[in-house]
Amino acid sequence: MRNLIIFVFLLITAQAGLAAEPTYLPTTSQNITCASCVKNYNMTGEKLFYLTMASIGASKFRTDEIQSKNGYILFTATGKQYLASVVKIDKTSSMLKITPADNVYYFAPVVVTNLFKYIEANASEEIKPIARL
Repeated sequence: MRNLIIFVFLLITAQAGLAAEPTYLPTTSQNITCASCVKNYNMTGEKLFYLTMASIGASKFRTDEIQSKNGYILFTATGKQYLASVVKIDKTSSMLKITPADNVYYFAPVVVTNLFKYIEANASEEIKPIARL
């Protein structure tokens, strides 16, 4: 019986401690630093551009405009427009910068982090051209 009382006491204490912590929803808008919107990758600019397009599609964001020559993609996520710019650094590395089109860095950080995570998860994949019919 004593063990049951101790167990219940520990359970209530643990729940009270968890409830006291603030709940953080990563989908909540917040101020984001510009530095957290930039990431360097060890891959060619072309591969990063294609992976960025695939990441935007996989995240179910709406693609508004694609400029492959200049290396940017304009897309809409959570009711806000973003610009994904791919910059070639050298032969084997490139940089991706995702910025809000209105230059207001108050948005949900998952927009940027999910794109970066998708690219990192698929970085080892080979880019293959689609066969023409």
